[in-house]
Amino acid sequence: MVYIKKIAYLFVLALLFPLAAYASQPFDQWLNSLKQEALRKGISQQTVNAALNDIKPIPRVIELDRKQPEGRMTFGEYYTKVINQQRINEGRKRYRQHRSQLEGAAKKYGVPAHYIVALWGIETNYGSNTGGFKVVPSLATLAHDGRRSEFFRAELLNALKILDAGHISPANMKGSWAGAMGQNQFMPSSFHAFAVDGNNDGKRDIWTSLYDVFASTANYLSKSGWKEDERWGREVKLPQGFPKSLTGLETKKSTQEWANMGISLPSGSALPTATGLKASVVAPDGLAGRTFLVYDNYRVIMKWNKSTYFATSVGLLADQIAR
Repeated sequence: MVYIKKIAYLFVLALLFPLAAYASQPFDQWLNSLKQEALRKGISQQTVNAALNDIKPIPRVIELDRKQPEGRMTFGEYYTKVINQQRINEGRKRYRQHRSQLEGAAKKYGVPAHYIVALWGIETNYGSNTGGFKVVPSLATLAHDGRRSEFFRAELLNALKILDAGHISPANMKGSWAGAMGQNQFMPSSFHAFAVDGNNDGKRDIWTSLYDVFASTANYLSKSGWKEDERWGREVKLPQGFPKSLTGLETKKSTQEWANMGISLPSGSALPTATGLKASVVAPDGLAGRTFLVYDNYRVIMKWNKSTYFATSVGLLADQIAR
């Protein structure tokens, strides 16, 4: 019976961690293989040596990767955590301080500056909390670990390309435990796709150059389909008996159609319908919680982070900063 239970246990582990055997390869051996792949992909020997020599796995990264959230946080709890009056005030202050850089990026990429500031505020608290992990060792730890090795190996190779191009040094390439980098928390693949040199110094420095941070954020949204003349959405009030089946991004109707169904502004005033925009109803905490009518730009924010909590909070913070 004990033997049968052990076999069953191992079978369950195999289902849960099908790549676990990959991590059994000694790290040094795995690292040598990675170095050879990096060289084959055109990354210089100098960069490979500087970035990968003497690195070791980081146990804390594995611990954080394995950590499961304790219970489900409601949107109300999430909102209270990420948006408070201090963060709103700081966002307005930063907007005033960096108006020239922000509005330059806004004009060039067609993304209003208050959205750039809101993303900056929620991602890293306006650059004050960018993460203290060295990106290369963190990504190497996750790539070797086996659970999502293919994804993190690709991100690690992308990080090496960033170093090879001279945008940042290995020591200064810091970010979150999962490899999100700089003041706007780009993964290395997002850096290659969207980071830009906002101050024309030859580097895409999302760690210390606010010109580059703002321009890169705006470029991300622009390339993801941002519509300059539209807002993200707005909070609304649903009529009694509104069907839950009509909530979610899968259902789109014109604002006039939603108004005809009894949706209004929270005050009870009529919903603006002149624009004829297509919109969806989002209810992060269900019909009993706050509800929002969201437009295409909301979907763009969700390309940044596929979370209704995140996207809604970015929109609400942007509205507060703009006031």
